[in-house]
Amino acid sequence: MTRTALDRVAEATPQPMARRIRGLSDRSIAWIFVAPTIFLLLAVNIFPLIWTIRLSFTDYRVNRPNREVEWIGLRNYERILSDPDIWQTMQATAHFLIWTIVLQVLIGFALAYLINKKFRGNDLWTTIIVFPMMLSPAVVGNFWTFLYQPQIGLFNYVVAFFTGADPASFSMIGDVQLAPWAIVIADTWMWTPFVMLICLAGLRSIPDSIYEAAECDRASQWRQFWTITVPMVLPFLMLAVLFRGIENFKMFDLVVQLTGGGPGNTTTLTSIDLKREAFEKWRTGYSSAYAVILFVTVFGLASIYVKALNRVKQR
Repeated sequence: MTRTALDRVAEATPQPMARRIRGLSDRSIAWIFVAPTIFLLLAVNIFPLIWTIRLSFTDYRVNRPNREVEWIGLRNYERILSDPDIWQTMQATAHFLIWTIVLQVLIGFALAYLINKKFRGNDLWTTIIVFPMMLSPAVVGNFWTFLYQPQIGLFNYVVAFFTGADPASFSMIGDVQLAPWAIVIADTWMWTPFVMLICLAGLRSIPDSIYEAAECDRASQWRQFWTITVPMVLPFLMLAVLFRGIENFKMFDLVVQLTGGGPGNTTTLTSIDLKREAFEKWRTGYSSAYAVILFVTVFGLASIYVKALNRVKQR
């Protein structure tokens, strides 16, 4: 009779250690296995956060390690909150955040509603729609940069076909008014499938018996949509908004590939501005305070939103 690996390990374990292990409760054994992961998370996440908060109260510059560091208190926070350029950057971020979420939720829900209707080629169309979100943001950025080229880009010719304008008369990524919308369109194209999948999961979680009961009560399709479909999918929609809101608030790579924050500072989002302060101007203490403000903003808004989400789920 062959011995299992566990039997060999048990025989090789010293008797004193074996007695100690036998005396441990299931809770203690669980903590032994979980503890390494907890320590790793603390080292990777919590320690950098605490160190960043500490640096935010100093004038430390990482490119001058031998320079004496001065404790300046809340001065970095005062400079950030009173800087009009920072507020302009926040405004650009809010514009990008609001429009991407609105478009992604509307288009994603519409696609999910259509795909939820069983038809021939359903799986094929689902795969095609989901394809953009499988790509890297850097690849998507380069792809859309090519599409936005005034001379050879397909996007300008599509717009010209519907509007009659000259394809070379405008540049999506070179015009101050159009550049923010160029980013919104590219991000919507990439991440609408993500929202669609979440909405599709919500639609398919609705029992058919509810619709059958509504039909017995002679409820119209429009009535069923507003009284059954929308209320029951609303928690999933709100969850998609939460995920996309957090991700879009820290959007960086796609914007860098498309516009680099230009023209001028039109598309300079908070993530790009933070990177410039930290790794171009080397104002480490200032950028640490900047990062803390962004963290508190996202964390605060997300906490309020999660409470609202929980109330909707409990209805």
